[in-house]
Amino acid sequence: MLILNQADVRRLLPMRECVDVMAATLATLARGEAAMPLRTVMRVPNSRDFFAVMPAFLSEPRSLGAKVITVFPGNHGTALDSHQGAVLLFDAKDGSLVALLDATAVTTIRTAAVSAVATRLLAREGPAEVAILGAGVQGHSHLEAMHAVRTIAKLHVWSRSTDHARALVRLATERMGLDARVAGSAEQAVRASSIICTTTASAEPVLLGEWLTPGSHVNAIGASTPNAREVDTAAVVRARLYVDRRESALNEPGDILVPLKSGAITADHIRGEIGELLLGRAEGRTNGTDITLFKSLGLAVEDLGAACHVYAKAVREGAGVRVALGGARDAAH
Repeated sequence: MLILNQADVRRLLPMRECVDVMAATLATLARGEAAMPLRTVMRVPNSRDFFAVMPAFLSEPRSLGAKVITVFPGNHGTALDSHQGAVLLFDAKDGSLVALLDATAVTTIRTAAVSAVATRLLAREGPAEVAILGAGVQGHSHLEAMHAVRTIAKLHVWSRSTDHARALVRLATERMGLDARVAGSAEQAVRASSIICTTTASAEPVLLGEWLTPGSHVNAIGASTPNAREVDTAAVVRARLYVDRRESALNEPGDILVPLKSGAITADHIRGEIGELLLGRAEGRTNGTDITLFKSLGLAVEDLGAACHVYAKAVREGAGVRVALGGARDAAH
């Protein structure tokens, strides 16, 4: 078995490559050439923490695997990531475990890469002012992802932590040469921008529909449980809504479940999956004034597609560390 740590994954999975891998993976899902149950999530008793298992199968590349992670919100602001775990990659022919990859790096990169795919498909063409609400791990990753698919004319960063916002602005200006600034409020950032990414850990909306200007596109990332949402009902109602997967979207995120339960929308408000857009089976933006919203849940097939790509490169380059763990029968027994 090959073990690939955070540094290995980051080196072998550059953002621009991952964007293309995620597009191919979501197209495979939309063609019905993948298998993936809803994730199993267990709350750790007497805490806000979760343990989750996300299995999947892909026909191309033919692969089998699962992500096993913990989500500990209390880690925000500490030396530890809030999402930690491993992606397990198995040989789909004989069932042997072939690789274990750091899940934090895989999740960080592939989540933003999927948002980049959605942005490439749904946001208006040309230079854009971009708002990032939330300046943690996903805020940083989404800056890189948006930079990969659109020219950023100006960047507006808002965070509950001013220090975190300043750090992201520094990175954008010093390393990427962008015109970036800390926004005085989330509303200010949203009203100034045509592409907005919500990457917070908030359980309550940080983006209100009344702030959105005609023609804007939103990537809503942070909320993935029924009792949490980053965008309010008005934002969902105003927008043409797209998801990574309908089944997940109709069962997991408060962003969609709250408007559904209130009767503000029906399930038909979802215009399509990103994979359906890629295959031409769903209609995207129809004009320059449409507001589009991509609600990201993060799918096991995305982790699996990324893991396959990283593993193939690691084998070619001789990266990682090999250990003996199961698989072949021990001859002594």
